[in-house]
Amino acid sequence: MTFWETAFTPQLANVLDYFISSNFAGQLIVVVLLICSLYAWQLMVGKSMDLKRMKRANRAFVKRLEQSRTLLRIDPNLDGARGPYAEVTRAGLQAFHRAPNERHAIEHMENALTREVSRGASRYEEKMVMLSTVVSGAPFLGLLGTVWGVMDAFGSISGDSAASIASLAPGVSGALLTTVAGLLVAIPAVFGYNYLLMQVKQAILDLETYASNLADRIELEAADLSDSGEERVPVQRVSND
Repeated sequence: MTFWETAFTPQLANVLDYFISSNFAGQLIVVVLLICSLYAWQLMVGKSMDLKRMKRANRAFVKRLEQSRTLLRIDPNLDGARGPYAEVTRAGLQAFHRAPNERHAIEHMENALTREVSRGASRYEEKMVMLSTVVSGAPFLGLLGTVWGVMDAFGSISGDSAASIASLAPGVSGALLTTVAGLLVAIPAVFGYNYLLMQVKQAILDLETYASNLADRIELEAADLSDSGEERVPVQRVSND
């Protein structure tokens, strides 16, 4: 046998014995925790991929936007543009061009940016609540299984005058398995949650900074157009290449 087979085969066999010796409630909780573990990993991997996808979309949009010297001359619909930055820019430009006059255009644009930043923050925070639920709930499920299993183990020998540690050990071992399962679910989930939470907070901060810079740029360009007497009409489209 290899080292890994020698090291882990007995432990896996013991875990299986503990599972079999636990009561129905403990077995059910272990199965639920296994499902929670798979769900947590799916959430963490999926959220990480979502954040990377939005980050790539933001970078691509910024590069494409840099090709236009004047924001107010591009198509406010931004056909084909994707990502939080694109949504914020689209909302700001559309609100600016829908305004009835120059005096209200800036105010409408700023309100639209604020609303879109809030929506963008909600998109960044998607799935985080469910992941935090798994992080906080898994240890308590494990604890519930342990307390229930220990209570059941002691209750089963309460009327047995010849009860011993040997007769009590299998039930207690099965009960403690639920605590181990809860910790095995919660520990990687809490590290993943904290990492993703840091990424989400940074992404929201970047989005707010982008919206602030966008508002400043639109205001400056609007002032230049007003001084030159030009109308607020888009005359070109953002390239979709």
